[in-house]
Amino acid sequence: MKEAMLWEPLKDNVVKCGLCSHFCTIRNDGTGICRVRVNKGGRLFSLVYGKLVAQHIDPIEKKPFFHFLPGSLSYSIATAGCNFSCPFCQNYQISQFPEEEGFMDAEETSPGEVVDSAVSAGCLSISYTYTEPTIFFEFAFDTSKKAKEKGLKNNFVTNGYMSREALQIISPYLDAANVDLKGDEKFYRKLCKARQSPVVENIALMRKLGIWVEVTTLLIPGENDSEEQVRQIAGIIKNIDPAIPWHISRFFPVYRMSEHYPTAVEKIVRAREIGFEEGLRYVYTGNIPGDDGENTRCHSCGKPVLKRYGYTITENNIKDGKCGFCGAPLDGHAA
Repeated sequence: MKEAMLWEPLKDNVVKCGLCSHFCTIRNDGTGICRVRVNKGGRLFSLVYGKLVAQHIDPIEKKPFFHFLPGSLSYSIATAGCNFSCPFCQNYQISQFPEEEGFMDAEETSPGEVVDSAVSAGCLSISYTYTEPTIFFEFAFDTSKKAKEKGLKNNFVTNGYMSREALQIISPYLDAANVDLKGDEKFYRKLCKARQSPVVENIALMRKLGIWVEVTTLLIPGENDSEEQVRQIAGIIKNIDPAIPWHISRFFPVYRMSEHYPTAVEKIVRAREIGFEEGLRYVYTGNIPGDDGENTRCHSCGKPVLKRYGYTITENNIKDGKCGFCGAPLDGHAA
């Protein structure tokens, strides 16, 4: 076990975890909501340091990042566990540790080994993804520092529920984050057992700290797909920064919502329109291969500067960070 960061001792061997916005109070021999931080004798430890359950080389677009090193490869890693228990999680076998089977096939590794593998594979970045990177913060922090030394970028694919202190600590090494903004307050309390406000506050703080941010919303029929809810999410993003790209993904039945029904394509397309109506510069559709909503269009002239099919760029009209048609500067970080 690795001693955890961000905790404080209380009376009677109880500790308070300060890693995420749950701020769990944990009794001796107990764990937090994430189930991967354990109190042993009044000290908090991580159970998953260096224990990777996933290591893959992915297109950065798969995260999804469309304005952060587009067209590049990213070395993606995850440990078991999550501080949410969403019934629609597509990676529930590894995120819902230890309630689901399959999480024990972990590979012991070190931050240096991860960085060396990323460099050898020709990746430009390391993605802390698949499960919630906040819960393996100690390993992500150590790895991100070593990655910087080798010229690699770091990004989180996250629910955005980390504490303000955790975000500030890792910010010198964190280049980008794709944050799930899942729905309104009712959605968060019902399906995530969490609150919306810490996520919104962290998106705003990330931008202030110079971290590139993209936002993803999985649109689930009957839960967060009303026009009112979609407009609210778009408005939140616009108020923080209209240049933040918004990815609206189509839901497919999975895990504890396997009896649900998929999102209608028309709903996703309409949600994208609403995003533009609310003043966002870049709005994308997800899980609809071949849709025009996969393409990046210049916010000034409207012409396609990057055409995509799935995770592949098929046409690139960006020149020196500007639109190849009208010369307008484009938001983001080119590879």
